[in-house]
Amino acid sequence: MRNSVSRLILLVILLSASFAGYTAADIEINTPAIAALKQSMQQRHGQLEPYYARGAVGLTRDGLIAMRDANALPLSARQPVNALIASENQDRNALYREIARANNHPEWEGDIRSTFGQRWIELARPGWWYEGAGGAWVRK
Repeated sequence: MRNSVSRLILLVILLSASFAGYTAADIEINTPAIAALKQSMQQRHGQLEPYYARGAVGLTRDGLIAMRDANALPLSARQPVNALIASENQDRNALYREIARANNHPEWEGDIRSTFGQRWIELARPGWWYEGAGGAWVRK
């Protein structure tokens, strides 16, 4: 009994130490690769903004964006918007990976992605759409 309690205490200490290490992650870290990705995303944001406002594009919980309502767009705009979404998601995936690498913890990529997913939703303008906890689209 005493041995199993000692193992349990050790497990709790180890888990606490690993979570404490994650909270020290610097998600504001900057490297040349991260700066280039941010610049690319910032330039693209102006092109995406009208589609967020129209409700055609929404923010997902996993830190990406998705076509929410293709019917909000004329048929001729759907392919170019899908290309913008693909480029944005490629940069977002690379950004999360680079931030985890820059923190010397590539295994934190999923947690960093979740953190950014929450931040993007918090920063969304009123009227924009995001994926809620249950997976349904919610208008902010």
